[in-house]
Amino acid sequence: MVCDSKSKKGIIPSNVKGGLMTGKLVTFEGIDGSGKSTMLSRLLKINESEPLCGGGTVFTREPTKDTLTGQAVYAAIEKNIDPLAELFLFLADHAAHLSETVRPALAGGKLVISDRYSDSRCAYQGATLNPITPNAFDFVCRLHEPWTIKPDLTFFFDIRPEVSCKRCKDRGAQTKFERVDFLRKVTANFKKAAEKEPERFVILDAEKPPEENEKIILENIRALFELSS
Repeated sequence: MVCDSKSKKGIIPSNVKGGLMTGKLVTFEGIDGSGKSTMLSRLLKINESEPLCGGGTVFTREPTKDTLTGQAVYAAIEKNIDPLAELFLFLADHAAHLSETVRPALAGGKLVISDRYSDSRCAYQGATLNPITPNAFDFVCRLHEPWTIKPDLTFFFDIRPEVSCKRCKDRGAQTKFERVDFLRKVTANFKKAAEKEPERFVILDAEKPPEENEKIILENIRALFELSS
């Protein structure tokens, strides 16, 4: 199901008309190995021959790459720093991403598609902080609320952690997060987010062929623009 985003108190929907926000924000969420990046590459190729949005499409990701804040996040992941310090580095990168990429693109009426966004923080850091902070998932979500931009549409790539870890191992792309027990907690957090906002989320079976999910994604993105026209 696709609907225009319904803003909660404190969260800025991406298509605010009173300000500069006129574009649409679509996010891909899920654990590593679920096919998000592969799908982003597929859409990038489609967009070259058949534009997804008349105003243009910006493909991006979090953590950002080749930026000061993004490099700090990747360094933190490699060095396995304190989970709370790591969270605030992720938040700093999100703030820079909003300022430098997301807001300008939305202000220009563009479609923004991001491989990971704020829900990843709530899911992953909600899991890493769970032994330290009570109700860690809610804590991380609340930290975003006063200033983030809420996606209009989020695709959750749902995959079994066992399959995810095997995919990551096969491609030599494992990080400290690729542990089955940990990813079960992360997946549970993603599903909690989807249950809280079913009007925003589309849940995909990430173990199906990418062609099937590509069709669902394109249909929902097109419907998103039809609803706002």
